[in-house]
Amino acid sequence: MKRNVGMKEGSVYELDGRVPLKKALPLGIQHVLAMFLGNVSPLLIVCGLLDIALDMKTVLIQNAMFVAAIATLLQLYPIRRFGSRLPIVMGTSSGFIGTAQIIGSAFGYGALMGASMVGSLFEMVLGFFIRPLRKLFPPIVTSLVIVTMGLTLLPVGINYLGGGAGAADFGSLQHLGVGFFVMLVILIAKQMKGFINDISILIGIVAGYLLAIALGMVDFQPVAEAAWISLPQFLPVMPTFHMEAILAMGIMFVATAVETIGNISGITNGAFDREATIEEMQGGVLADSAGSFFGSFFGVLPCTAFAQNVGLVVVSKIVNRFVIMTGAVFLLLCGFCPKLSALFSVMPQSVLGGAAVIMFAMILVSGIQSLAREPIDERAGLIIALSLGLGVGIGNVPEVLAQLPQWVSSIFAQNSIIMTFVIATLLNLLLPKKKKAEE
Repeated sequence: MKRNVGMKEGSVYELDGRVPLKKALPLGIQHVLAMFLGNVSPLLIVCGLLDIALDMKTVLIQNAMFVAAIATLLQLYPIRRFGSRLPIVMGTSSGFIGTAQIIGSAFGYGALMGASMVGSLFEMVLGFFIRPLRKLFPPIVTSLVIVTMGLTLLPVGINYLGGGAGAADFGSLQHLGVGFFVMLVILIAKQMKGFINDISILIGIVAGYLLAIALGMVDFQPVAEAAWISLPQFLPVMPTFHMEAILAMGIMFVATAVETIGNISGITNGAFDREATIEEMQGGVLADSAGSFFGSFFGVLPCTAFAQNVGLVVVSKIVNRFVIMTGAVFLLLCGFCPKLSALFSVMPQSVLGGAAVIMFAMILVSGIQSLAREPIDERAGLIIALSLGLGVGIGNVPEVLAQLPQWVSSIFAQNSIIMTFVIATLLNLLLPKKKKAEE
């Protein structure tokens, strides 16, 4: 049963309610657990593709925790126009992996950071023009973006469930058993009332982690080797600037702005039963760009609002900013305590997979509910059919764009959300609306 947001002072279902720290902290850590693997995975992949040294990789992962915490705090507690004031958790974007590989291979990792600096400023300019661009984000378009997010993320959740794509034991009985055990624990906890219900995701992940330890699936050697205290390293890689790299990243920053708007809409629709305001969209995009600009000085890939945490908010209906802030502070501690980060990084992906499938599916449900609020006439039906058909379809068969220019494939083949947004926006602008019948 859906809870009423803002039901009482001090409620976790109220945006600004005062919540006791002992209650807020486990709920905040729940968000960190939901996003941790997603935050470090893009860097691990890119470092592997570019053959980055192990010591540099360690520094970049630590910096990613620090940057994600700062960007999240900016979203929660805006500075001027920068920040949405919504329960958004920020993290390293996986949407830049393909472009990062191309730029890094051609010009080196420094060029990737230089392009991120300039590209994030491009997104910042775009953020200031969200108001005149408002007609590009009507409810039918944002609803389709949310639906596509859910459909796109479900395979990610299933990959987690199997132990992580590419794992030697992917799909093993152990991984599947742990993942489904997490699901079962979450389902049981969701039937309880009060605080147990609120931290059901946390309970499921902790229970799954303990089971994985008991089954001998966890290697704690990286935890033992990690330092207790270490400061984030400023400018671990000196940025360089190349026009080709800057143009490629600039285009991708438009894509991440759309993704952030989709995540904002997912939260407002799924947790507040309303559309996002212009101020929330603008603040969210500006905070997104500021976080990416800040992160480029620490060698971190661009950051964006995390769909994992959108799903968690939609599932739990917990929107309290103080709760999310405690998670951000915990994330900040991970940025200064590599041993704490290592404790999360050795957790088998199948543990998160059991929770991720539920959270990602709830994003899809939220998008469907948002679409259901719109009148679905013939025109709307065509917009929905073509947008999802091409957006999700091409996302599943990206090879169909292989013969087109590289930039087309990089943007659309790797991101169903962008394809869906572009098609839905164009159709919404071009298809004539039926005039109301005269009385």
